[in-house]
Amino acid sequence: MKSIWKKAALAVLAGAMAFSFTGCGGEKKAEAPAAKKESKEITVYMGVVEQSAKVVASEFEKDTGIKVNFVRMSGGETLSRIRAEKNNPQASVWYGGSADSFIMAKKEGLLEAYKSPNAEKIKPEFKDADGYWTGIYQGYLGFILDGRYFDEHKLQPPTSWDDLLKPEFTGQIVMGNPGSASTGYVVVSAIVQSRGEEKGMEYLAKLNKQVKQYTKAGAAPARSAALGEAAIGITYLHNGIRLIKEGNTNVRLSVPEEGTAYELGAVAIIKNAPDMEAAKKFVDWALTKKAQEIGQHNNSYQFLTNPEANPPEEAMKFKDAKLIDYNFQWSGDNRARLLEAWNKAVKE
Repeated sequence: MKSIWKKAALAVLAGAMAFSFTGCGGEKKAEAPAAKKESKEITVYMGVVEQSAKVVASEFEKDTGIKVNFVRMSGGETLSRIRAEKNNPQASVWYGGSADSFIMAKKEGLLEAYKSPNAEKIKPEFKDADGYWTGIYQGYLGFILDGRYFDEHKLQPPTSWDDLLKPEFTGQIVMGNPGSASTGYVVVSAIVQSRGEEKGMEYLAKLNKQVKQYTKAGAAPARSAALGEAAIGITYLHNGIRLIKEGNTNVRLSVPEEGTAYELGAVAIIKNAPDMEAAKKFVDWALTKKAQEIGQHNNSYQFLTNPEANPPEEAMKFKDAKLIDYNFQWSGDNRARLLEAWNKAVKE
């Protein structure tokens, strides 16, 4: 009997020891999931001019070691692409382009909320309260002029929106297509916000008869004026400043005296970004003083949102331009409806 109890005790002891070894590490313990390897590459959809996009990509890689593969598109094109890729995002960040489009993207569930610690110093009016996008620059809307046309025809430059309707400017105006270029949409929204929808659409229908071409990209009208393809390009003033700095001595700038709108260029993370951690680092970096000041050394002359960043001297002559009370939230929320109304107005 004693022998039986002894054998049983030994069996229990062996089982306990086996359990002990298996539980303490000598065994097949469930392995902790491997930490996700941080990506060293990121794809960014860029809404800034090609030269600026290249510099931004290069500087971010220098500072973080993360390579940027970028695709340059207008704001409207980027929004359409993110919509199409909603179920399988191909890019992680949207950088540049008017906040109007970002607001529409947020409304459609296409952006990821992220409140960067660097966004705390950005003014509330320059960022989304829920963290879906943050402003990085401001660009004032104006007229880019081919001075040769005005000299040759002894004409005064336009100083108001109504001046664009003068007969001498028929077929001499180029602007971004509101459907593809966020710049073009800002024109539509600004006119409606300042005049009311009925009168605004009436004005845009008249302006349409003056327009020679609607371009896919918002910066293109400035180049058209510089090349003498049109007398007037409606776009952001920084596009004209860049052309002057490049040696286009014929380029002149004008701002509508009754008030103009401004673009708030933004940055955001795309919903379900394939490289989320790298995306957060990119947003953090884009909001720094250093990152925002990069542009002015590479032919980009917007006002900046980081209060510590120094704006380009070339833009300061326009800092006192009269601005309308442009409502980005309203503009973004009503984008689809206003584009439909604009399409109807210009076809009648």
